[in-house]
Amino acid sequence: MLRPVDKHSGIPSYIQIVNMIKAEILLGKIHPGEQLLPVRKLKEIFQVNINTVLKALEKLKLEGYITSEQGIGYFVSKELQIAPNIMVEVKEAIKKLKSTKIDLNTLFIILEEVWKDEKD
Repeated sequence: MLRPVDKHSGIPSYIQIVNMIKAEILLGKIHPGEQLLPVRKLKEIFQVNINTVLKALEKLKLEGYITSEQGIGYFVSKELQIAPNIMVEVKEAIKKLKSTKIDLNTLFIILEEVWKDEKD
């Protein structure tokens, strides 16, 4: 869900925007080839300077998540490959973890440790 950035989180605003847009794409809320909201609308939603939105969009372009067409807007990359079963597996894992009464903060710590331990 797109929402205003948390200016007190310690995470740069443009990174928060990048993460929110990536999440929307990975959750299937924005599909490959679909146009993103106009930059001015994103500025209003995130409650940041337009340059912050543009910096986030540029990072998403560099990472291959989006493309742009001059004078038209930004689009989710058609070449973006997201395995549809990943979200199903994530949801199943979360359901199991919730049944063990692991709280969200503990889950983040576990996830971070597993992420660090995994080799590319």
